[in-house]
Amino acid sequence: MSAGSGTVGVNRWFGRGWLSVGYLFLYVPIVALITYSFNDSPLPNVWRGFTVKWYAALLNDDELIAGLMLSLKVAVAAACGSVVLGLLAAFALVKYKRFPGRTLFAGMVNAPLVMPEVVIGLSLLLMLVSVQRLLGFPERGLLTICLGHLLLGTAYATVVVQARLQDLNPQLEEAAQDLGARPGQVFWLVTLPMIAQSLVSAWLLTFTLSLDDVVISAFLSGPGATTMPLVIFSRARLGLNPVVNAVATLIITVVAIGVAAASVAIARAERRRQQEMAAATRA
Repeated sequence: MSAGSGTVGVNRWFGRGWLSVGYLFLYVPIVALITYSFNDSPLPNVWRGFTVKWYAALLNDDELIAGLMLSLKVAVAAACGSVVLGLLAAFALVKYKRFPGRTLFAGMVNAPLVMPEVVIGLSLLLMLVSVQRLLGFPERGLLTICLGHLLLGTAYATVVVQARLQDLNPQLEEAAQDLGARPGQVFWLVTLPMIAQSLVSAWLLTFTLSLDDVVISAFLSGPGATTMPLVIFSRARLGLNPVVNAVATLIITVVAIGVAAASVAIARAERRRQQEMAAATRA
């Protein structure tokens, strides 16, 4: 065996080792959380047997269920709004290279990515308090939390969609225009199907960011509008009980199923699109 092949083998195993350590660091805590959600003991570090009583207790925990429902409503609304606004912002930045205020617009869109969430939450709180004093609206609650998450999610959605738009082959859109398609038809029939995967990715990303946000929600929540992360965070001060492990396990399961289903759908759509393109090329 030559020295070069030996070095390649060592590098390969070294890379695999670090990758394994990284996966263990990421997923062992999740596996431990799921395991202890079936622990009969209320102590998180003592195993006393298998049980599902914490899932039954979750059904009677009105505060946690209400927080979960509110978090899901906010996450769905913020994700849908972020994808729409992110698509519009990315389209403007990619398709229109020059327009008045483009640099300022790009900076404002990307600002939430590098700005601490404490600053974002405090700024939004001060603005909304000022607006409420002038107009008497909005009260802090579901709407204000959605606005805060929408601001943060739009920045992430714009980056995801913009990266996909920049990789598109402009000749496809030009060919559609040469065949008589109007700009709106080009967008709906050519551009949108080609960036559909990035839209799904942006939706999943912003949904996850909204679902586990604590800082912005803490600034913008009001009486009777407490998200699930805030409920868990407030209980952590007194010591968590396994009911929290149960709700976390349910969320992990639902999210994992959703991501798997989205991945399969995206792969099938991409395979179908490649087949259609190959068929069009042969024709």
